[in-house]
Amino acid sequence: MSAALPTSSREWHLVARPHGWPVADDFALREAAVAAPAEGRVLVRNTHFSVDPYMRGRMNDVKSYTPPFQLDHPMDGGAVGEVIASNAEGFAVGDHVLHGLGWREIADVPARHAVKVDPDLAPLSAYLGVLGMTGLTAYAGLFEVASFKEGDAVFVSGAAGAVGSQVGQLAKLKGASRVIGSAGSDEKVKLLVEEYGFDAAFNYRNGPVRDQLKEAAPDGIDVYFDNVGGEHLEAAISSLNVHGRATICGMIAQYNATEPTPGPNNMALIIGKRLRLTGMLVNDHADLQPQFVREIAGWLASGELKYRETVVEGIENGFDAFLGLLRGENTGKMIVSLA
Repeated sequence: MSAALPTSSREWHLVARPHGWPVADDFALREAAVAAPAEGRVLVRNTHFSVDPYMRGRMNDVKSYTPPFQLDHPMDGGAVGEVIASNAEGFAVGDHVLHGLGWREIADVPARHAVKVDPDLAPLSAYLGVLGMTGLTAYAGLFEVASFKEGDAVFVSGAAGAVGSQVGQLAKLKGASRVIGSAGSDEKVKLLVEEYGFDAAFNYRNGPVRDQLKEAAPDGIDVYFDNVGGEHLEAAISSLNVHGRATICGMIAQYNATEPTPGPNNMALIIGKRLRLTGMLVNDHADLQPQFVREIAGWLASGELKYRETVVEGIENGFDAFLGLLRGENTGKMIVSLA
């Protein structure tokens, strides 16, 4: 046990269910008491926590693949930190761990839900992104769900985000014939081509997605990795070649909608083209984790795989970081740093 444990910790609570775009009054930063960990648990001082688009869905009181956040309770999500007290075999003070109790300064974590990580292999924040959940989402979504094969032409929406930027680079590393990305600013488009090696990219705010995609992929696409939905999905269905595959990973375009959003109006093309559209959840692909970490760590070490993070400093700015993510203000993984 550590001698001088902190007596309190700040944590973000959801206090009202957002209607449409979340507002500051839906959240509260509250003080909570800290106690020594019970048997089988560790106390972790979080150094970074993750904000992710899926968290918006958990703010609604609806049945889904993951339970909604409870009102007046701390929210949770990916986090990394340092063990400051341990009452669990296999964990010592000073160990660094990845766990699921983010949105707070100090986390009381069941040891079975903590995974040791090596800060010498990669910066701790990387375990929330390129080596973490978003990285595994990209890896599993491209190689397993979309059945990517060498020579495929790939289109990625939300391509400057944590998942999309990795999908495009992995496709290039594995021999894609062409990789196209869409993003929400000219600056991000430049980044996709110049730093991440995409063959083409476009700003979806500059004109109809369907027209810009056709211009960027005149011979069509074989794989679509969807982080956005809506107009992007409709455009992809138009451009997909016969036997094309789409991984439906996210639909950020409609997360804050207050009215039903129209679906693609060209779904009949799915029949003639024999397309395969598959929804994905990263939790279904945990078996790929060892292979994923091995391959990604190699590409990171060689410099072949690049990643960006947008880091917001201070727990008090957690809500602003989340809102910024929903607005697309991040390049790469959005992380809140408490270090």
